[in-house]
Parts: sequence; C-alpha cells; structure tokens
Amino acid sequence: MNDFKYSDGQLFAEDVAIADIASNIGTPFYCYSKSALTRHYETMANALTCVNGRICYAVKANSNQAVIRTFAKLGAGADVVSEGEVRRALFAGIPATKIVYSGVGKTREEIRFAISNNIGQFNVESVGELLILNEVAVELSKTATAVFRVNPNVDAQTHDKISTGRQEDKFGIDIDHILDVYRQAAALPGIEPVGLAVHIGSQLTTLNPFQEAFSRVGLMVKTLRAAGHTVSRLDLGGGLGIVYDGEQPPEPETYAALVADTVGKLDLELTFEPGRVLVGNAGILVTSVVQTKETKTKRFVVVDAAMNDLIRPTLYDAFHAVAPVNENKSKNQQSAEIVGPVC
Repeated sequence: MNDFKYSDGQLFAEDVAIADIASNIGTPFYCYSKSALTRHYETMANALTCVNGRICYAVKANSNQAVIRTFAKLGAGADVVSEGEVRRALFAGIPATKIVYSGVGKTREEIRFAISNNIGQFNVESVGELLILNEVAVELSKTATAVFRVNPNVDAQTHDKISTGRQEDKFGIDIDHILDVYRQAAALPGIEPVGLAVHIGSQLTTLNPFQEAFSRVGLMVKTLRAAGHTVSRLDLGGGLGIVYDGEQPPEPETYAALVADTVGKLDLELTFEPGRVLVGNAGILVTSVVQTKETKTKRFVVVDAAMNDLIRPTLYDAFHAVAPVNENKSKNQQSAEIVGPVC
C-alpha cells in the first residue's frame, strides 16, 4: 500500500487527503490509487517480457470503469466472464481482439454478442459450450477462435472456495479428455482451435501448484502437436497472491522465471490474466463510525459500511487490516468488533 501514507497524522491517497474526499462525498466509498495500479501493472508486464507474455486484466477482480480504463491505456487486454464485462472492457477502450472470454456460464445470447463484436478468444470450458459456440458462429457466418481450458487436477493450496483446478471443481475439461475434444473441435466449421488454457485458483502464495499445472499443460501441448494439431496459444490464467497478513507470495519475476522454465521453450503466444495482484493492494474502503455499543461480553464499533461493501471476511473468513484516517485520534486503543448495518 505504498500510495496510501500518513502525513502529519492524516491518511493520504497519493497527494489527496482521505478526510477531504470523505467530507466531499460522504462514506462509505472505495478509493483507488492510479499510481499504484500503474506500478503493479508495469511490474508484472516487465517481469513477463522474458516470455513475451500479454496481459489480459481479469475484470472480475474490479470492474470499475476507471480501473479498466487505466489498464487499457497501459496496453492491457481483458479477461471477462459475462456480456456485461465485455461491454465494460470495450467501453473502457480495450480492443475486441485483446478480450478473452472465460467462464463456465456463457449463454447463447452472450456468445452471439461476443462473436458479433469479434472478440479475440473464447476459453472453452466444456463440450457442451463448444457445440453452442460452433452453432452460433455458423449462424453468424463467422469463425470463433477457441482455446480449451484444461482441468489438470492440481490443488492450488489456497482457500477451498477459490480453488479451481481440482478434478471435483466445475472449471475446465479433464486433461485426459483434451485430445478428443481438440480433435472434435478441429472438425467443426465454426471453430478455429488454437491452444489451451489453465487457471487453478486465486491467492496462491507458493509456486509449486503453478509448476505442477504448467508442466502438465506443457506435456499436453506436445501431445496435441504430435497428433497433428496446431497449438499456437497458451493461456496461463492468473492467481498470484498478495499480502493481507504477513503472507510472502512469489515476486512476479520469480513467477515469470517458472513460466520460462516450464513452457517458455514451446514457441507459444502466452496470455496471463492477473486480477487481484494488480488491484488488491491498490485501494481501500473508507467507512465512518456511527456509534459504539457495549454488551456484557463485547464492545462493538458500528460503521456505515457493511458486508455488501466488503464481503470477503464473511465469505472466506478473510483478513483485512484496519487503519484510522486520523492517527491522532486513535492513541487510546481498545479491543472491539467492527460491524456494519447488514446482519
């Protein structure tokens, strides 16, 4: 959080006092630092130059239009999971050819919209989706560029709710079935199969799951090529973790070195879909104290932000640090539970 600092006891975002923003617009509100977004993007982009990788920002991480526009101006593409996110990416200035459409729940109408707007790539999650994609493409007299999301059966060693690469998870096609699916896709008139994709989860703080997953997918690339198929793209998703409470996630350079070691010599166009690592530590939620409430066993601090503003602690038991806007008013500290208006 380098761009959120104290000056004379007051918390600033870059050179703007948080208290001044609060007095102008009220609370609660989210405040993001453009310089932090820029620095995080450039750090990741510079690290990935060793593998000539392209970044498609995972819009699900933060779909605020100003955030997407910031990354668009830096040259990013977008990783999207709905028609709404396609529209937001296009409106922010991201070229259609740099949009990757992921997700297990693409509807026929959403696919039609995406094909009609010539988005660059579909990450296909199942045979059923492949057949719908082909039907819509043929109806529109177009060809959909497809890569196939592999489920490598790798445990990301992260929270159960954000692990996506295990055999029991809903995402991707079982790695043992990829060859047959690729062969089926190659025979469809509306599909151009060009590669594979993998994303095993979010908030990974060790490289071992990445290494296992990338190695398995790299072997599958070789298998497909040996069977006579063209494989020119590999989408490695996102998932790199950030610091919430003392974690030590890998540096982008270390992550990039692992990519180079596992799949860097396969002559592939590599795509990366970072989200949290770009935006997670670039913003804050600002809330005001409404009142304090004492019971026989606990002291509550009631604020005007609620679970609908910050759901992760309730959903994932996630840790989020709390800091005062005015340090000078927080010298006499007491233990309390911070709560909001929503049950």
